[in-house]
Amino acid sequence: MFHQNKFLPEAILQCLRPALNAAHDEHVFLPSRNAVWTSQTLLRSAVEEGLFYAPWCGYCKKLEPVWHDVGVELKSSGSPVRVGKMDATAYSGMASEFGVRGYPTIKLLKGDLAYNYKGPRTKDDIVEFANRVAGPAVRSLPSKQMFEHMMKRHDVLFVYVGGESPLKEKYNDVASELIVYTYFFSAPEEVFPESVTLPELPAVVVFKDGAYFTYDEYEDASLSSWVNKERFQGYLQIDGFTLYELGETGGVCIKVVIHNILKALIQRVAKEYREHFNRDFQFGHMDGNDYINSLIMGEVTVPSVIILNTSNEQYFLPSEPIETMEQLVQFINGVLNGSAQANGGDGYIQRIKRVAFDARSTIMSVFRSSPLLACFLFGLPLGVISLMCYGICTADSDDGSDDIDALKREGLTDEEEEEEEEEEEERQRATELEGPEDGENEEDDVGEKDPEEKKTD
Repeated sequence: MFHQNKFLPEAILQCLRPALNAAHDEHVFLPSRNAVWTSQTLLRSAVEEGLFYAPWCGYCKKLEPVWHDVGVELKSSGSPVRVGKMDATAYSGMASEFGVRGYPTIKLLKGDLAYNYKGPRTKDDIVEFANRVAGPAVRSLPSKQMFEHMMKRHDVLFVYVGGESPLKEKYNDVASELIVYTYFFSAPEEVFPESVTLPELPAVVVFKDGAYFTYDEYEDASLSSWVNKERFQGYLQIDGFTLYELGETGGVCIKVVIHNILKALIQRVAKEYREHFNRDFQFGHMDGNDYINSLIMGEVTVPSVIILNTSNEQYFLPSEPIETMEQLVQFINGVLNGSAQANGGDGYIQRIKRVAFDARSTIMSVFRSSPLLACFLFGLPLGVISLMCYGICTADSDDGSDDIDALKREGLTDEEEEEEEEEEEERQRATELEGPEDGENEEDDVGEKDPEEKKTD
């Protein structure tokens, strides 16, 4: 969640020097993909803010007007956070120091800690992130009025109740780590409504979905894992970013409903069966099926129910359409006990399919958006390769024909030589056969003439 950095690089972006040198606050907010600071500047000014970007990055250009509005909003509201931007390609050392691996990257520096922003790139979300992280990790709620005000502002509220204890130390550590996602508060038990009763003190309580739930260190494992899971509402609208966040909670199985027809059914299960499924599932719905189709590399009908396991990229589909809550509960239990058929996964075959699917999707999107450009990009290389292959093939055939023509001109082709040898052998055989017959005929003639010659005598 955060990156510790005690020794900062020695170069600083020139365009930020006036703002950085003039700053005398306590926090640093850095939104960008690449950035560079000097240790001297940070010693003079404890509050610095910058955006890491690359000049050629299209997403950075799209974020530029939003980033300008963020700076105006924070300055007008009196926030201690100062906003700036840095060219990460020109200062790769600073980018590497803060673990910048993409563009644009948004970071907030607070003391020796660097917090990454991974939320939606909108003005309100970035401003809210800056104000949340720039303040204390754990905020105090001293009165009932303050508690009620915070309950109205936040859908999910974590509160520590009690005095000094090892649990409080763990709570403070978790707050420092996960402040990038949600707020953390501490309060005396008296600020809660009378309907809130805690089994023992100290305690960590989360208020959400019109109810409250207490952390149990014997059943809920580590406090960090519990907070990371409970920071989501029991049922929520899911998009690509939310799905990514849910995947970072440690392989939580996600229950996704496509379209709104089954929303009421899913909400009932999420509320009535929380004790059974809360540890393993997050319930929600997603409008449309384009994102899910790309995720599972297939086609999902609308409406339908699908369970995604973000830890191993497996997904589960019901064998028959779900129409009742009993069918839905049975399907979820089948996933838990392993009787439901799993699809997808993160094996080598699936990875190869993913590469092929992504390549095909990219090519199709290019053809749909700009057919002429696609023909040029893919047609030109194919044409060059085809010409090369044709040239190689025709070059071999021409050489062979030239040799044959030369042999024909000399009258020394292999076929003609074989024919001549065969004819010569036949003539020899014929001569050998004709020789003995002629000799016998001559002897016969001589034998016939002797008696006549004798008579004449």
